[in-house]
Amino acid sequence: MSRDNLSKWLYIGLHIKRWLILIAIAMAFMGLGFAYLLREVYVTYTFPSWAHELTLQFMPRWLRGALFIGIATALGVISVWKLNQSITSAALPAMTRGTDIVELVYRNRTRDRGPKIVALGGGTGLSNLLRGLKQYTSNLTAIVTVADDGGSSGALRRDLHVIPPGDLRNCIAALADAEPLVTELFQYRFDESAGGIAGHSFGNLFITAMAEVTGSMEAGIAETSRVLAVRGQIVPASLDDVVLLARFADGQTARGESKIPQRGEPPIEVWLEPRDVTAHPRAIAALLDADLIVIGPGSLYTSVLPNLLVKGISKAISESRAYKLYVSNVATQHGETNDYDAADHYSALLRHLRSDRLVDAILANSNLPGEPLPAEWQSTPVMAPGDADYHGARLVLADLVDREKRYRHNSEALASLIMRSYFERDLQVRQTALSRP
Repeated sequence: MSRDNLSKWLYIGLHIKRWLILIAIAMAFMGLGFAYLLREVYVTYTFPSWAHELTLQFMPRWLRGALFIGIATALGVISVWKLNQSITSAALPAMTRGTDIVELVYRNRTRDRGPKIVALGGGTGLSNLLRGLKQYTSNLTAIVTVADDGGSSGALRRDLHVIPPGDLRNCIAALADAEPLVTELFQYRFDESAGGIAGHSFGNLFITAMAEVTGSMEAGIAETSRVLAVRGQIVPASLDDVVLLARFADGQTARGESKIPQRGEPPIEVWLEPRDVTAHPRAIAALLDADLIVIGPGSLYTSVLPNLLVKGISKAISESRAYKLYVSNVATQHGETNDYDAADHYSALLRHLRSDRLVDAILANSNLPGEPLPAEWQSTPVMAPGDADYHGARLVLADLVDREKRYRHNSEALASLIMRSYFERDLQVRQTALSRP
């Protein structure tokens, strides 16, 4: 336990101070009891001469009291310190053994009281967002698209008739509090030497097997989340078998999420088949109960919109009293958002939902590179012009880009901006309410 963290035992809401005070009262009563007993012994018994020196009788009483209090305080601090180390080494996971108990208690208590956040999306964008947000709250719900039909997820979907587990796996790994090795194992993908399971990730197989054991994909996700100590809940947008379709400017259509970017140009419209896909009830309930709803980041047409096109999802968002944010991508995606700026991303959402407004604010990256992105990325930075039409939503600019991978967000910076935006808005709402007569 570091000296800097000793004061955290006194923070509000840890449910620690009451027990520390009770221990102090108990020790005070015990000390008072011993004092009465010692006084009785002093009065009734004659001690040998050496006891005078041993009990420090040559010192004033106030100095003896101060000395004993100082010794007791030092012994108490050392005892708590060593107790912290003993409990940490014996009871906590290896990944947290370098952390003070008070720090862990403070984090968990704070997160338990954090705002109820619902994030919608898919792919690496959503998992990257969740990795940052879990540092602020445990009341997280990730609503994940179920339109994926490529790679391992697509193969399992076709062969075993389950909803695609890939995006679910990424979110579970992002929100897991398990040891890093377990999370790494969950993301492990078998290579060509693995024969029939080549190309599959261990996590996809694990979730699918868990669904078979428990009897449903919903129960499989819940049990997998429990095993990996997931902070929050992960909910598929729907349990129905859906297909994503797209129409392009030349009238041609593409069937399947993995086929859409292959055209190399943005579609003019995407839709789900069947069109009356039913939303998961827990997704609707989470949206209506949310304090904050975050849409994106992620592939605009193949990750974000498939969630919003599920019947009931967009309606629940509009009816929710939550603060709503849209996170624009930091880089364009070839075949989906060629040459799009932040306003184009948001306008595409409104056009598909036939809505005039969806969110309160749009978060976009302000840290644009001085030189073009590598040609092999087939991508450009997403601009966010201040004079564009954001349909009544407030534009918030900040440095959000990952320095090593400039095509994605820095999860910590993005989560920090989201929470700051939420708390600033919450403060404004409270001040407005107080100012009303």
